[in-house]
Amino acid sequence: MGTVGLSFGSASSGQGFDVATTVTQIQASEQAIETPWQNQLTALTAQDTVFSSLGSDLSTLTTSLQALTDFDGVFSEKQGSSSDTNLLSLTAASTTAVAGSHTVVISSLAQTSSDVSSAISDPNDTLSGSLTIQGQTFNVDSADNDTTLASLSSAINAADIGVQASVITDSSGSRLSIVSGTSGAAGQLSITSSLSGASSGNITFQTGQTGQDASLTVDGVSITSPSNTVSDAIPGVTFQLLSSSSPGTQVQVQITNDTTDIGTAMSSFVSAYNAVITDINTQEGNDSSGNPEPLLGNPTLALIQNQLTQSLFTGSASGAISNITQLGISINNDGTLTLNPDTLNSALNSNFSDVTGFLQNSGSFGQTLSTALNNVGTQAPDGAVYLAEQQNSTQETALNADITNENSLLASQKTQLTDELNTANQILQSIPSQLNEINEIYSATTGFNENPQG
Repeated sequence: MGTVGLSFGSASSGQGFDVATTVTQIQASEQAIETPWQNQLTALTAQDTVFSSLGSDLSTLTTSLQALTDFDGVFSEKQGSSSDTNLLSLTAASTTAVAGSHTVVISSLAQTSSDVSSAISDPNDTLSGSLTIQGQTFNVDSADNDTTLASLSSAINAADIGVQASVITDSSGSRLSIVSGTSGAAGQLSITSSLSGASSGNITFQTGQTGQDASLTVDGVSITSPSNTVSDAIPGVTFQLLSSSSPGTQVQVQITNDTTDIGTAMSSFVSAYNAVITDINTQEGNDSSGNPEPLLGNPTLALIQNQLTQSLFTGSASGAISNITQLGISINNDGTLTLNPDTLNSALNSNFSDVTGFLQNSGSFGQTLSTALNNVGTQAPDGAVYLAEQQNSTQETALNADITNENSLLASQKTQLTDELNTANQILQSIPSQLNEINEIYSATTGFNENPQG
């Protein structure tokens, strides 16, 4: 404990001293013990901020690379087109589709079977008899509450027999319409009627549209489809038949690799990589105030930089593609990357499978870089950033414990010093009154007054 001088004037003045200030002065030297600990905490906190930002950027880079290296990523995406969108439109081309051209000729479209009843002048006319649809018989009587067109329609729909019933009304009267719930020939309706209306007589049904399958050829192979949405003629491709008005007309369906999305994904990868390199470069010097950046000289930063740089030049070749420059990626003097979209498109158009392999094959550039990112990122338990953050956390816990213990010791010491110094101060402040008492006793004993003003 340091030496502190007390200033309270003459001992007989009764002035005493400032206890709180004196305690603060006495403890100042011991509180200084915490200064290097606090400085360490500040430095570690600054490092944590940078590690957190760097870890986030590494995670973004990992995600952007996965879009290129995953088998179900952008390299598996397909897009398609139709040479005559009036006859055929392409609905979807999934990842299982294979790039290529197909010829489709449409002979006829699929139709959904429908029947309609003869007209009834009064839609509220009471019905009687029965109606059999697809083998299901509806006996029309008051007990079943289906004696009008509307109530009979509701009863048919409620039976859920795979048809849709509705009442159609126009200037000639009202009709009961029955539409099959299954398109194509398999949904052909079978209807038998003995219905009659109280004021309209017998009610008959006639075919509105016959159920039939679509008929077409795909690459010369004859195909039928119960629906005009065809999804099993070309693997991974779904298209819609729109018209058969031009029999014999060949429609070209073109399936291509989605190079647009690949270009976007590659651009995202380059941007994400550059963000990480910028994070690293920023730490290699002093800030605007001339102070060293938090991770200047940090070994974890050097490890990340080396791992990423080495990964750019590693990975086995895939056919005609053996390095990233063939993908239009060049390395700048500061370690960042630049993408030339034209070079990338040329490589995709001429060597698509080789580009895919360069990113996805075992031991390829893409897989090697993926491994490197796993080694240097925030992944537990071995990621470099993860380990650095854990080490900092351990140090911070220890420092905070030391500071807490020191503060507890100082608080206890402060209480003790305050009590002791308050006692001493009270004694000093009581000296004048004690001297007065002694003078009074002396005067009473000797008759001599020590206080000439008394």
